[in-house]
Amino acid sequence: MDWDISVTKKGKSPGQIAKSLIGKTDLVAVYGGDGCVTSVAAALHGTKLPIAIIPAGTANVMAKELAIPTGTVAALQILQKGKHKIKAVDVGLVNGKPFILRINLGIMANMVIEAGRTLKDNIGQLAYGVSAVKTVAEAEPINYRLNIDGKKIAVSGVALTVTNSGRIGIGDFDLQPGISITDGLLDVILMQNNDLLSVIKVASSALLQNESAVLQHWTGKKITITMDKKQSFIRDDKEVIAKKLKIEVVPRSVKFIVPC
Repeated sequence: MDWDISVTKKGKSPGQIAKSLIGKTDLVAVYGGDGCVTSVAAALHGTKLPIAIIPAGTANVMAKELAIPTGTVAALQILQKGKHKIKAVDVGLVNGKPFILRINLGIMANMVIEAGRTLKDNIGQLAYGVSAVKTVAEAEPINYRLNIDGKKIAVSGVALTVTNSGRIGIGDFDLQPGISITDGLLDVILMQNNDLLSVIKVASSALLQNESAVLQHWTGKKITITMDKKQSFIRDDKEVIAKKLKIEVVPRSVKFIVPC
């Protein structure tokens, strides 16, 4: 095969590189973590150009979601040996911007913000655990006004996630059972309290892969979240600030190479 390599650098993001390759190649392979993968996927959603993931990040959530080996050689062999197929997955839009994995507010957003690049480079996935301890202890409930496919819900909580992917990047554990990246739906998950018992129950529900009474769970295609004031949230791996989030799902909008 004919191939070429582009290296990301300041002012030259993975998404920008991928967009420049539309119509010029049959495949874009991404060697990097979820930040690189979601940047490329956001740029290519709605096109016919497929993406191959060669995992090289901290959590590699998207690779695990798609059952792609996290070892570099094993991931490359999927392409080399031809034992692959194309899988189309859903994409979410928040205020017009695409996301592949999820939107995080509250504890879940602060955990990612606190786990900086240096900490992740030094201790890997443990960085999220360290930042979680700090953010859970400091968390205060936020008032949310939700509209999920026309159903209005007023709630408060310390963490709110609108997710396309169920995987959390640790082993085979999911946020909640039954979350799918190909069902044409987004899952809305709210954690109301940050007391020790609630945290333990959430952790055990992830370990046992069952529903938790501590978490409220809805699904929908069009979701609006309104807050009393502007809040930081995470769109995949990007920090954004907003008071109102208008979210919708675009079914099967981006294509990935996955093992047969």
